[in-house]
Amino acid sequence: MNELLRLLRYTRRYVPHLLASVVLMMCVGAAQALTAKLIGPIFDRVLNPQSADAPVVLFTLMKHQIVLSDLLPSWIHNVWRMVAIAILAVFMVKGICDYCGNYLINYVGFSAVTDLRQAVFERVLHQDANFFENNSTARVMSSIMNDLEKIQVAMSHILADWLRQSFTALALLIVVLQTDWRLAIVSLTVLPFVLIPTIKLGRRIRRTTRSAQDDAAEVNQVLQETLSGNQVVKSFGAEEIESNRFRDRAQRLRRSNLRYVAQQAIASPLIEFFGAITIVSLLSYARIQIRDHQMTTGDFTSFVIALLLLYEPVKRLAGIHNIFQQALGASQKVFEYLDRDQQIKERPGAAKLARFEKAIVFDDVSFRYPTSPDGHVLNSVRLEVKAGEIVALVGPSGAGKTTLANLVPRFYDATAGAVKIDGRDVRDLRLSSLRDKIGIVAQDTFLFNDTVANNIGYGRPNATREQIHEAARNALAEEFILRMPDGFDTIIGERGQKLSGGQRQRLAIARALLKNAPILILDEATSHLDTESEMLVQRALQNLMEHRTVIVIAHRLSTVRRADKIVVLDRGRIAETGTHEELVSRGGVYQRLHELQFLEPDSVQS
Repeated sequence: MNELLRLLRYTRRYVPHLLASVVLMMCVGAAQALTAKLIGPIFDRVLNPQSADAPVVLFTLMKHQIVLSDLLPSWIHNVWRMVAIAILAVFMVKGICDYCGNYLINYVGFSAVTDLRQAVFERVLHQDANFFENNSTARVMSSIMNDLEKIQVAMSHILADWLRQSFTALALLIVVLQTDWRLAIVSLTVLPFVLIPTIKLGRRIRRTTRSAQDDAAEVNQVLQETLSGNQVVKSFGAEEIESNRFRDRAQRLRRSNLRYVAQQAIASPLIEFFGAITIVSLLSYARIQIRDHQMTTGDFTSFVIALLLLYEPVKRLAGIHNIFQQALGASQKVFEYLDRDQQIKERPGAAKLARFEKAIVFDDVSFRYPTSPDGHVLNSVRLEVKAGEIVALVGPSGAGKTTLANLVPRFYDATAGAVKIDGRDVRDLRLSSLRDKIGIVAQDTFLFNDTVANNIGYGRPNATREQIHEAARNALAEEFILRMPDGFDTIIGERGQKLSGGQRQRLAIARALLKNAPILILDEATSHLDTESEMLVQRALQNLMEHRTVIVIAHRLSTVRRADKIVVLDRGRIAETGTHEELVSRGGVYQRLHELQFLEPDSVQS
């Protein structure tokens, strides 16, 4: 119930539309009841000429009879004409109300789920790096799309049907009670035998649905990994392996879906069987009542038709209940994302970082990943990066270089100690103003499946065309861009796959140049490039690094020789600090790394 109420909370903005649809669906239910009630006059008056002049009584409420002729204009005197006009009017009203009500409730449902999807997306978008490390892209996408699709069906089509069937069942119940309340009560005694199993089945359906959605997420994960890594799959000849992996996940999904179908389909035959028992009993009772003139043929026909029509919405409501359970099962993962606390968030009253002027200070910083609480990646790091300095971070793989740099833009927060910019803890600054002062060029350049111009201008949406061209020119990218089919308007493919590695890096540098942030982080920006591309990228990086405070992460020591300060990290601690010349002659970790990189292979083997 809590989950259902939470879903319905997203309809609050659309209450007028919801109320209008409720009123319209009430009219649909009333029209359905009148349809059943008009069956009686057809048998007793229209098809019986001897009773043609008798008034057509539709309802008896509070000892007052509601006569059909009282509801129609005075010029209608003929019984058949009255019944015919009434039938046409009822069906016309029912059709108009059903159409309008159905549209309005679908408007509410689609709008509410769109708002919910946006809320989930924004929540996920603002999660910390640890969230994305622990949740695969495919699983998150499956929740935002597939799980919410289940909810959308329930909140639009099925909610409309629920209102329609509920009011129809209520109106028909009034008809059968008004016709013969004793007979109605006897006829409805079978309902508990239908509703109780349906409710129990609904709980099982919710669990089955959650399992099916998890299986669907696994199918998406295999699909996403195989398509993204298609070159790796082909290079290892692993098409058959991936095909089998996909088939296995798809078979699991099939079993889960069939289990849902088997559970959901039980309600319909159950209701029909008990309905058949009721009809057989009624026919036996009706023979006696009609013989004793306690009930007319028309009254009994109206009662039976109303009862049969009543079983249909009851059957539909049982199915609707199961679909709502399916939606509630799908909502569990969605609400998990919404309820997850953001680890990286602004403190109340966070200050805006207007400019960067003095230094970045790592004040006794320690850090460990949440998934490995027993092992520190960084331990008591003390480091100052002055404004305008180029500081290189070097060391063996796993020493903590990238982790240290990631603490500056608050991709993570220090476990102990503090990272300070101009004397202020980064946790006391607004995230937007902090990250606005930092540009990043990483080894794995991510480009969007968009135009060259839009990729360069990504961090500065209001940039002019001339500013984009200038950034590309300074990044030594303009020449190859102009050779492309549509120049700056060329679509570069997913992750920039239509470009070479060097071209992608130069676009990333152009993007950072256009952002014009005073602090620059270069994370292995040339590690994947060939010699020629590296030379071009290095020249572009020189333009980017000019007049900026730069933290360079590099394995290739040749790229950090000109750094003002080289910081050697080893096992999460600072082992050495100095210039290239100082560190080479010191006989420490840096000298060992330098010798390993620059000794001839024959010398190493000997």
